[in-house]
Amino acid sequence: MSRTTTMTVRLGGALSDFVSANVGDDGSYENVSEYIRDLIRRDKERAEQEAFNRLKGELSLAFAAPEETYRLLTAAEVIARSRA
Repeated sequence: MSRTTTMTVRLGGALSDFVSANVGDDGSYENVSEYIRDLIRRDKERAEQEAFNRLKGELSLAFAAPEETYRLLTAAEVIARSRA
């Protein structure tokens, strides 16, 4: 089950003006919360896409390598490698 978290963000100057321009009658969002949720979703998607692209790149290299360079790895070795 998901939970809801309330956060407080302080913005001043140009950042506050920018948010205000994107919220309300003149903006794309009805309220600041909707805007922030959309920004977070987009950033999450970007991070997931970057992780996918890294994995895809590693797999491309692995499949392009000559078969004689393959070596067996334990699950622990794979996990340690992915953390590095």
